[in-house]
Amino acid sequence: MILHIPNLLNMDELNHCRQKLSQAEWIDGKVTTGYQSAHLKNNLQLSQDSQEALELGQIIQHAANSNPLFFSAALPKTFLPPLFNCYQHGGNFGMHVDNAIRHHPQLNQYLRTDVSCTVFLTNLDEYEGGELVIEDTFGTQEVKLPAGDAIVYPATSLHRVNPVTEGARIASFFWVQSFVSSDAQRRMLFDLDQNIQKLAIELSATHEQVISLTGIYHNLLREWSDL
Repeated sequence: MILHIPNLLNMDELNHCRQKLSQAEWIDGKVTTGYQSAHLKNNLQLSQDSQEALELGQIIQHAANSNPLFFSAALPKTFLPPLFNCYQHGGNFGMHVDNAIRHHPQLNQYLRTDVSCTVFLTNLDEYEGGELVIEDTFGTQEVKLPAGDAIVYPATSLHRVNPVTEGARIASFFWVQSFVSSDAQRRMLFDLDQNIQKLAIELSATHEQVISLTGIYHNLLREWSDL
């Protein structure tokens, strides 16, 4: 499932992130990629243990965890700390799939990457190119969103970032280990949850059918969740 999350960051959060990132020290992005994809990656990143990355990562993680649409889609169990990248001067990242297992530096344990998320931090008129291209079961999708918006997609997806031909594209990206590892099951739970919410508005939260469907949702979550 590929899902657009509008305004994941509010204007104050977005402006704070942009101001901090404008003064940050960037390093070669290859330091955080695996061996096989290192030759595909041409960008800059913040050091994951830098003050800016740690502070802004907390802001983004809190915004994602507090967003009902994100939570319904990702069912986050554990967040890997958000990272930050910058593409400019033709910078790009060739087609690849994200590492299945990554190390969480604060928890000192390995986590499975189920869900990927990119949060766009640059306005659309500030750069050319830089589309996130995702190969999904429904075909290839190009994603380029307003600053503050996010895209959520399965970490199993092949994806790339097109060359940035003008300006600079700055974004945050992170992974989530979900309570439900299967993308197909998360998609069904998301669809069911969204329809329950609509019916609760139309019929009331105490309507017999809403209560029944809510029970089905939680029993499926109980059946499929990985605790």
